[in-house]
Amino acid sequence: MVKFLFMLIFMIPLCFMKNMFWLVQMLLFLVMFLFMNMMLSFYSFSNISYMFSCDIISSGLIMLSIWICSLMILASENLLKLNFYINFFLFNVVFLLIMLYLTFSVMNLFLFYLFFEGSLIPTLLLIIGWGYQPERLQAGMYLLFYTLFASLPLLLGIFYIFISYNCIMIYFLKFLNLDFIILYLVMISAFLVKMPMYFVHLWLPKAHVEAPVSGSMILAGIMLKLGGYGLLRVMIFLQSINLKLNYFWVIMSLVGGFYISLKCFCQVDIKSLIAYSSVAHMSMVIGGIMVMNYWGFMGSYLLMIGHGLCSSGMFCLANINYERVHSRSFFVNKGMMNFMPSMSLWWFLLMSSNMAAPPSLNLLGEISLLNSLLSWSWLMMVVLVLISFFSAGYSLYLYSYSQHGKFYMGLYSFYLGVSREYLLLLLHWLPLNFMVLSVEYLMVWF
Repeated sequence: MVKFLFMLIFMIPLCFMKNMFWLVQMLLFLVMFLFMNMMLSFYSFSNISYMFSCDIISSGLIMLSIWICSLMILASENLLKLNFYINFFLFNVVFLLIMLYLTFSVMNLFLFYLFFEGSLIPTLLLIIGWGYQPERLQAGMYLLFYTLFASLPLLLGIFYIFISYNCIMIYFLKFLNLDFIILYLVMISAFLVKMPMYFVHLWLPKAHVEAPVSGSMILAGIMLKLGGYGLLRVMIFLQSINLKLNYFWVIMSLVGGFYISLKCFCQVDIKSLIAYSSVAHMSMVIGGIMVMNYWGFMGSYLLMIGHGLCSSGMFCLANINYERVHSRSFFVNKGMMNFMPSMSLWWFLLMSSNMAAPPSLNLLGEISLLNSLLSWSWLMMVVLVLISFFSAGYSLYLYSYSQHGKFYMGLYSFYLGVSREYLLLLLHWLPLNFMVLSVEYLMVWF
């Protein structure tokens, strides 16, 4: 695991050299394919050293991180054209990737907390440095304070475990079973804010709308998954208390997901709608993790991977429109099929994945989550039916409103999609729909 870390660290000097924009991106692809070919043990942690290790959950999320970070550079060609602090931008992306890589691969809970919070800083710099509107400062403050306010109790909880049991290695914590309600609340609150759960989700739409395309991609693709990964890890030693209290979280997140789905129909900003749809999808993931059965854990993991690719691709599409129209409003982005008929196909493909149509990973994840939540209580059927129905509803609303209709007469010049943009969308869509063919690899990690 350390060899990949060193590869990423030695990429940092390249970021400050001239004309290295595409080289850094190609090297990230190289790291990705080297990591993919690393032999993993299916059933346990492998590649173990004193601090780092890797199991199926870690490896999937590390691969997603490297993939999304390389696509972030591919999506940000506009910065290269304007020569807008591209060296610092590359450094920021590589530093963020190092933080994410360390978060997903460390064995020590304290170090996990450290890198979990460390990934916040480059994201904040992305939003404040390369965002579009003046409100990005307020969005950055929202992001910082929501996340940090919930994270301090997590640090205290980790210290308490260390003082009481003299061990905070994730691998050994599975032998513990801690039945303390306050410890339970402080251990999961940070992850629920990061997911985000309904009621603590207000930082997310704000951050997405103000962030540049790279910031939105990393927020949707990886940052929300940090919360899910943390929950999957800490639930192992909070089993008994969670089984007593899980009904509260499941009901709150699923009913919240339904409310958010309705809220999606009220949006007039494309990015805002995609951000709210992320909250609706993550509410099902929280429900699946909290019921603590095999289908729930498996489905939440699959949906996290699928949503990371799908949501990131949808933000790329929104940005492709924004670069041409210079607006994200639904009232201006109309009738795009007249201008970019080929791009309309990609809108359709990614929207269909977002509403969990076959053969996407989202479908498999949602089927697993439906299984787990219905086996927990058949009453969940009502909310799940509504969430699934409305997810198709707002996806169709976004597609039909932006692609069909009479286009805005104020558009004075236009150009079709370039090959870089089609490649970017293809690299989101292919893994999302073709990983289903080898999904047993993602499903045997128990």
